[in-house]
Amino acid sequence: MNFPSAVPADVITGNAWVTPLAVPEGASRTQVDRVQFAPGARTHWHRHPVGQVLVVTEGTGYVQRRGGPATLIRAGDTVRVAAGEWHWHGATDTTPMTHLAIEEIPADGTPTEIGEPADLPAVTRTVVLDQHLPEPRVVGHVEVRRITIAPHHSPGPHTHNGPVFGSIEAGSAVYQIEGEPETVLNPGDVFYEPEATRIARFDAQGEGVTFLAHFPVGPGEAPRLDSVGN
Repeated sequence: MNFPSAVPADVITGNAWVTPLAVPEGASRTQVDRVQFAPGARTHWHRHPVGQVLVVTEGTGYVQRRGGPATLIRAGDTVRVAAGEWHWHGATDTTPMTHLAIEEIPADGTPTEIGEPADLPAVTRTVVLDQHLPEPRVVGHVEVRRITIAPHHSPGPHTHNGPVFGSIEAGSAVYQIEGEPETVLNPGDVFYEPEATRIARFDAQGEGVTFLAHFPVGPGEAPRLDSVGN
């Protein structure tokens, strides 16, 4: 069984731990590590001779390529870094982040090149939802609600009199639009409930769920949830 060890201070800002999961053996040159970043921890700028693939398994972080913006990454995201591409990655200031690091080790032993420390971005802008509506809609105002559903509770099947755009703040919920596969929404995930479309499930899981919901409605309208039969 492999145990985590601290990432050396000369390659990282803050605290992080690496656990080897697979090492080059025989004809295979593939190395797989699990890297756990404390909040605010991030690698120095560096580049791999044969590139790298990152698979985020927990938390939220950033990745940045030289000359490009810092991009928010979260659990479920996969990042491919090209051979020789300068980049850094790590956790946000307030959340930890864990990812798998998958790379091929060159047969000649060429090491990863380490550069200067990386600075967390002062401002980041990431598009998390770009949803086109099925038809134009006159919007008189937008109401934003913070909604909490208790553990193992649900509003039941329902529709709305306008589109709803939401983002999960805490907890999780099973979400399903009628006729589509169900998904589990976790913190940081966004969702879209089309107008007058039956939402079959919005079921809070064991820790409950809290989310922001944005309701754009027409002049003189008020956001409305209509319960529908099973």
